[in-house]
Amino acid sequence: MSAKAIESGGGDAIDPFRPESPSDEEDEPSQSSNQASDGSPGKPPQGPPQGPDGSGSDPRDPPKDGGSNFSRKADLALEPNPSDHPRASTIFLSKSQTAVRQKRKSNHLNHVSPGQLTKKYNSCSTIFLDDSIVRQPNLRTTLKRMTLAIYYHIKNRAADRSLDIFDERLHPLTREKIPEEYFEHDPEHEFIYRFVYTLFSAALLTADCAVVTLVYLERLLTYAEIDICPTNWKRIVLGAILLASRLWDDDAVRDVEYSQILKDVTVEDMNEMERHVLELLHFNINVPFSVYAKYYFDLRSLAHDNNLNVLFTPLTKQRARNYEAISRLCDDEYKDVCRAAMRRSFSADHFIGIRRSNAILS
Repeated sequence: MSAKAIESGGGDAIDPFRPESPSDEEDEPSQSSNQASDGSPGKPPQGPPQGPDGSGSDPRDPPKDGGSNFSRKADLALEPNPSDHPRASTIFLSKSQTAVRQKRKSNHLNHVSPGQLTKKYNSCSTIFLDDSIVRQPNLRTTLKRMTLAIYYHIKNRAADRSLDIFDERLHPLTREKIPEEYFEHDPEHEFIYRFVYTLFSAALLTADCAVVTLVYLERLLTYAEIDICPTNWKRIVLGAILLASRLWDDDAVRDVEYSQILKDVTVEDMNEMERHVLELLHFNINVPFSVYAKYYFDLRSLAHDNNLNVLFTPLTKQRARNYEAISRLCDDEYKDVCRAAMRRSFSADHFIGIRRSNAILS
């Protein structure tokens, strides 16, 4: 099943599991003399006593030099996690917007033409849409957007913080010897896409599983305080896919079937990696629909900002009827859930009655 799916879905002779070939003092403070100009000993300097770090009168005061770092860490600690909070901005979109602004600024300074506009815009008579909606995303389009988000994570990483369980040099995914130069260059977007698409097509995973994979990936980066870098990106992505497919796919793929896709990876290695991912996530595997929808629409914004080629076609009456039927089906499911919640009974031990205050007649 796996080999056939790879041959039919990949469409590329390049093996995505093989390594990609690499592409091209501060001044010392001056010592002041304790003697006056006439040679007599000078008086000690007046003023408030300094702390051990020269910050203030009280050693318990926060240091002046590290005050900005201290406040920055405090602000980061107070910021909500984007993978948990629906109103927090996703990390990949922030990194992408920063890179896009820098690229546009460089093009403007170097007088580089943006080229011919190829986007299609809606009008009063025609509406252009792709075949991807939040309820039923398109697999290829969603994977291209998700792998582009991973690419920006690697490209704009702060450091190379990692863990041994995700280090491909310690736990290789192939028996072939990987040159050290492979880990010194960032992978290209197309190479990341081939790796992820091969896994999804061989395991028959759905597009919504890709969105949940990205949620788990960003949650893993923030919880474990690690970065995606050339030495660990494959195993981090694989661990997030394993967890997302097991919990969010109706036909969950077992690790034994993944070992048939990745023939050089043992089942024990996959089980250990999945266990580490769960522990690093603090077993927080719940993804609210509000968070899922935020990641889905941020992926659309990511594709729009980076001019990612997506096939837009005019909205026909038949497509509009199909979207309306899907929306009606979602409304019916939501109403059924609400009715089931209203019919839910409580035991006498946990029954809480409605308290009514006595009327006061004046």
